[in-house]
Amino acid sequence: VQLAESGGGLVQAGDSLRLSCVASGRRWDTYAVGWSRQAPGGEREFVASISWNGATVHYADYVQGRFNISIDNSKNTVYLQMSGLRPEDTAVYYCAAGPSTEDYSDADEEPAAPGIFEYDFWGQGTQVTVSS
Repeated sequence: VQLAESGGGLVQAGDSLRLSCVASGRRWDTYAVGWSRQAPGGEREFVASISWNGATVHYADYVQGRFNISIDNSKNTVYLQMSGLRPEDTAVYYCAAGPSTEDYSDADEEPAAPGIFEYDFWGQGTQVTVSS
């Protein structure tokens, strides 16, 4: 099983960038895929998630309206289109997948992230740096 991110880079404030995450090695139809990020010295934080059928998406408040998550099931690829980038968006961006909250729930356990019951798989991350 593999999640392979690509598309990171160095951009200026206000620019756009598209990250890709290719998922392979298993069936993903009951899974959701999300993006998280970790800035230097910071904790990993949720950015966005999407169910494998593309019907349900979630965004963190700080990217709502600027970032768009989408999926191409024919390519097993999830995209994160980032627009209006800010220096505070600088971070390593990780792709992660887990059972979708549309299919799994537990009365005794909170989901790991909006749309994702728990994280089963992680990618290696891709660096995004936004200069001011």
